[in-house]
Amino acid sequence: MQIGAHALPNPVILAPMAGITDAPVRRMAVRYGAGLVISEMVASEALLEGHPEMLLRAEGEGVPLHAVQIAGNDPRLMAEAARIAEAAGAGLIDINMGCPAKRVTTGAAGAALLRDLPLARAILEAVRGAVGVPVTVKTRLGWDERASTAVELARMAQACGLAMVTVHGRTRCQFYTGRADWAAIRAVKQAVSLPVVANGDVVSTADGPAILAASGADGVMIGRGAQGRPWFPGRVAQAIAGHRVAENPPLGEQRDVLLELYDGWLGFYGTALGVRQARKHVGWALAAAVAGQSAGGRQGAPDDFIARWRSRLLVKEDPATVRAGIADAFDELMWRAAA
Repeated sequence: MQIGAHALPNPVILAPMAGITDAPVRRMAVRYGAGLVISEMVASEALLEGHPEMLLRAEGEGVPLHAVQIAGNDPRLMAEAARIAEAAGAGLIDINMGCPAKRVTTGAAGAALLRDLPLARAILEAVRGAVGVPVTVKTRLGWDERASTAVELARMAQACGLAMVTVHGRTRCQFYTGRADWAAIRAVKQAVSLPVVANGDVVSTADGPAILAASGADGVMIGRGAQGRPWFPGRVAQAIAGHRVAENPPLGEQRDVLLELYDGWLGFYGTALGVRQARKHVGWALAAAVAGQSAGGRQGAPDDFIARWRSRLLVKEDPATVRAGIADAFDELMWRAAA
């Protein structure tokens, strides 16, 4: 898939997720074969003010194509944030017009822009005119089922010179309930000639080819399905290419990935903050490991496995204790899988 001057190695993209797709996770996803990874959502005004968290979110060292997602509702500030990101090495700017979180939409940003298309167009034009790198936009089907605006927004994006549109197959009011409507994305693809990426509920390798078939899209974006599984986008890419591939690597490899990421978070954030930032990832990784064993038909862990290990690991402040606990948890899982 081509995005402006960038030819991706495959059409599977790791979605920008605030507090989740930080630099260590993005680097790991690239190592496992993701075609593109996008930074956590960066608030434009906070980036302009030099907010440390926004600067960290925009960090892109170690990935072949650094893509930064920006959010906001002021065209001038969005344009300036895009310039800062480009100057810091971003090779692609993505505009958030799909985040459903109340704290974002209350500020008239994210999916709230679906209710103000003139403002959305002004932002698209301002950002596109501010930078020399490709600009893309991520959105939803509409604000609610009565106002499906994705087709109109995609046409607007194409007219403004954007290079790609990603559509999550839900409205803002659905948040993440129900099932994503993959087929509804087809109308967007039929309306424009620029690449369209389909997003929503890709949680198994089989979902990759399925969402492309249902939507007619050019690519797939994976969000929650990759939580605790940075290898997952790369495996979906293999499935789309026609290869038979296991959902997850062996448990020993999953353990090693988590331990490497854990050290990466400590180094990236500093020990005190890194320990806290890692907790949700550790919980997701344990849940993914258990789910993978159950899906494979092996003897699963007892029902209290995740709760037991979460209670042991997610309150610890000492990194050495957490590392040892991660190893012990996976040892238990591997022992049960072999029994």
